[in-house]
This record gives sequence, structure tokens and C-alpha cells, in this order.
Amino acid sequence: MFTGIIQDVGEIVRVIPEGPQRRITVRTALDMGGWHLGDSVAVDGCCLTVTGMAEGAFEAVLSPETLAVTVFGEARAGRRVNLEPALRVGDALGGHIVTGHVDGVATVEEARAAGEHRVLGFRAPEALARYLVRKGSVAVNGASLTVNDVDGARFSVNLIPHTLAHTNLGALRPGDAVNLETDLLGRYVERMMQCDARTEAGA
Repeated sequence: MFTGIIQDVGEIVRVIPEGPQRRITVRTALDMGGWHLGDSVAVDGCCLTVTGMAEGAFEAVLSPETLAVTVFGEARAGRRVNLEPALRVGDALGGHIVTGHVDGVATVEEARAAGEHRVLGFRAPEALARYLVRKGSVAVNGASLTVNDVDGARFSVNLIPHTLAHTNLGALRPGDAVNLETDLLGRYVERMMQCDARTEAGA
């Protein structure tokens, strides 16, 4: 479980194909002193398992499913990635509940300055449009953001200077792809309503 509060912007320094999967090495400035093999870390919002560690870097495996539904299908060495270790008991929930299970890939359609801030407009997959709610939460490359406006599958967010300085979102340009995770609460509500409807239909 994660909060969407990015703690470091690391860099993929190696991508090694291993049959249908790929092994990546990520360089980071995070203190890995308390990390263990098998720990979870969100890399651009995608929950990955730490499979190896060296000084200032860790390894993780990208499964075929991860490659199919995230931006990591095109992962290359040199890519800067948002990093957040998994929550521990007692940690502050500063953003919103983020699972690290990416729903799909969205595309940047607009990027413009707004004073010290930056407004980004995205096009999400049509199947995810119903989970995008004005003033609701969304995770873009793992960063917890508030949806400013939504129109069908298109939505926009505002990036404050802190977010621009401490994530990889400030470098996004039209045409770039990002990992998208919609708010988990909306999915639970939808599922409960579906079950209630089936129960009423069978009554």
C-alpha cells in the first residue's frame, strides 16, 4: 500500500530481457538500510518487488502483465522514475490510498504554465472514464493528484511547484504516456452497486 507521496526520483540504469519478462535496475538516493528482499516499492506508480540490492540501487522484475498494462513495455535505461517505498505501520497517509496496481496508460494532451504551477491534460482509456471524478483523487506515475476538471475520458490536474521539483511530472510533454491508477474507492462502490442490482433482480 502507498500514499502517492513521491520520495525520490530515481533512474532506470539497466534493462535485461529474460524471456517474456524483464529485469530492471533502478538507481536511487533513498536510504535502503532497512529494506529487505521481497519488499515492495512503487516505481512510477507500479508496485514492484525488490529482488536484488546493491549500494544505491535495487533490482525488480517486470512481469508480462506489467509490461502489457503499464508504460514499462517501452522501458529504457535513462528513464527517470518516481519512487515510493511501501507504507509501514504508523506512517502518515499524506496523499490517498494507492495500491500500485496500474489500471492503464494515459496520454498527455496538454501541458501549459499557470504562473508557478503547471497544468497537465490527459486522455485516459475510455474504460476508466467513469472512475475519474472532479476533485477526486488519481495517481499519475504514482503521484497522488487531485482531478481539476473531467470531460469524458479527458481530465486535467494542477502541479504545484513542490510536485514539479520532486517528481518526474514536470518533464512531461504532449504525447508522453503515463501510468494511471484511479481511486480504489470508486471501484468498490461500483462493485457493491452491481451486486445490489443482481440481488434485487433475483429477489
